[in-house]
Amino acid sequence: MVAIALLTLYAGYQILDELQIYSAMSSPVFAGLVSGLVMGDMKAGLMIGASVQLMVLGVGTFGGASKIDANSGTILATAFSVSSGMKPAAAVAAIAVPVASIMIQTDILARFANTFFAHRIDKMVDEYNYKGIERYFLAGALPWALSRMIPVGLALSFGGGFVTNVAHVLNTSWKWLGDGLTTAGAVLPAVGFAILLHYLPVKKHFAYLFLGFTFTMLFTTLFGSVQMLGTAMTEVTKKFTANFNGLSMLAMAFIAFAFAAIAYQQSTALHDSTGGGNGESGSAPKKNTNEEGEITDDEL
Repeated sequence: MVAIALLTLYAGYQILDELQIYSAMSSPVFAGLVSGLVMGDMKAGLMIGASVQLMVLGVGTFGGASKIDANSGTILATAFSVSSGMKPAAAVAAIAVPVASIMIQTDILARFANTFFAHRIDKMVDEYNYKGIERYFLAGALPWALSRMIPVGLALSFGGGFVTNVAHVLNTSWKWLGDGLTTAGAVLPAVGFAILLHYLPVKKHFAYLFLGFTFTMLFTTLFGSVQMLGTAMTEVTKKFTANFNGLSMLAMAFIAFAFAAIAYQQSTALHDSTGGGNGESGSAPKKNTNEEGEITDDEL
């Protein structure tokens, strides 16, 4: 019961954090971390959270549009994966994705409910009632929080037995389906990358794409071999305790920072050469546009 209460409270908080607080605690990977800590298996939580995070890399929303609730999906997927013994990759495909899609409906319901408080705030503005504005502004958080807390709490309270039975079937008589869901869950992060690449100026900066891919492969292979040597050394002597797991990602981070610094310097130099930063009078530099009318010189 304590775990259900904590996860339900976090489900309500994460949407408020996403809308107003902006502390990064509303990301799927953080939802996986919190859920994993509560359920006692942080590794499974991080695996599910990271997979869902990669899946929604290129997913965004504009204006009042609703998007899938990846955080609630991560919470339920982690909770049921740990409690029922379901593989994390299978939980992503079988639980996280469907739940995230279904939660769009509760998001829409929360938006509808908030119109009441919006109209009350308009009335308070006309009356110059600042206390009333603050009161109804804070009250508007209730529909948002409840839109996540109620479905997550109900699912955690009454869905455990159902998910346990499903996990048992997927691991026994329908193992072929369970293996398929596991494969699908492992592929979903690639979908997120594909969506992200669709919106990035890849054609303009394709050289960086190839360099990044090449460096990643080289460093992964290099430090993978170093890690194997380290594992062998631990068998020879117990005094060897070095950990090389994060070296490849650290190297890539430094390389990415170097490329970002170079691109920033080039952009700054171009901006200064056109007189954009020295306050000189005259006509503004002409913007470069592509065939579709998109401004392209605002990209680093």
